[in-house]
Order: sequence, then structure tokens, then C-alpha cells
Amino acid sequence: MSGTSSEPMTSADFESLMSTLASAWNRGDITTAMRYFTADIVYHEPPDRQLYVGLDAMYEFSGGSDPPPMSLVWHHLIFDPETSIGMGEYTYHGERQYHGVAIVQCAGGRIRRWREYQYANELDWPAFVGESRFDNDAG
Repeated sequence: MSGTSSEPMTSADFESLMSTLASAWNRGDITTAMRYFTADIVYHEPPDRQLYVGLDAMYEFSGGSDPPPMSLVWHHLIFDPETSIGMGEYTYHGERQYHGVAIVQCAGGRIRRWREYQYANELDWPAFVGESRFDNDAG
């Protein structure tokens, strides 16, 4: 797979990384999910609503050894290979439902930085985006 420290990450690599991460979280397999982050991962929801630094903090934030049921669905994933920065629109359902955008920077085929903006809202994705829905929006 590309995206290792010697090969640049491609858009396909990024989509695979984000989809595989979502699958691990959705199964409640937090140990596997942590494999997709660098040791120095920084997760941030500005302006300091949430901040987690390092794998241990990310593991606990993700539910640790007893994660609650959750579902993460990516609606759009976009990646710039020159900067190793990608983004994804998503719907997350756990104790509450959120729609949001995560902007991530990758290094060595893993996620190094994760910055997220989200809104708590119980509407389904098509109703949430309304008239701004793209022709290829995944539901």
C-alpha cells in the first residue's frame, strides 16, 4: 500500500484508511482503530471544546476497553496528496447524533492530526444538508 513513509499517500489510500478506521470504530474494535493513528496524534475540536494528545488519550476518547455502540458514516472524502491533508463529511451516531467535517493530516500512512467541526442534530443526512445536497451525496 502507498502512504508509507517512503511512498506518498494517494486519494485511494486515504479513502481506504478512513473507511477502515470507521469500520473498526463501528465494530467497537478500538485497539485496531488506534493502529491508524501516529503515536503523536492530536485530536482537536476548536476552540478547545475537545483536545486529546497521544494514543492513550485517543484510545480513552474512543471508548477504551468498553466502547459504547457507535456508527460513523463518511459522506465525502477528499485528499490532497501534495500536503497529505484530507477531509471528510460525516454522520456520527452514539449517545447523540452529529454531522460534521473532519480535516486530517497524514504521515507514514496514518493519521497524525485530526481537527473536527460538528453539530449535534437528529435529522438524517439528506434533511440536514437540504438544498445544499450534492448530486452524489451518500445518504
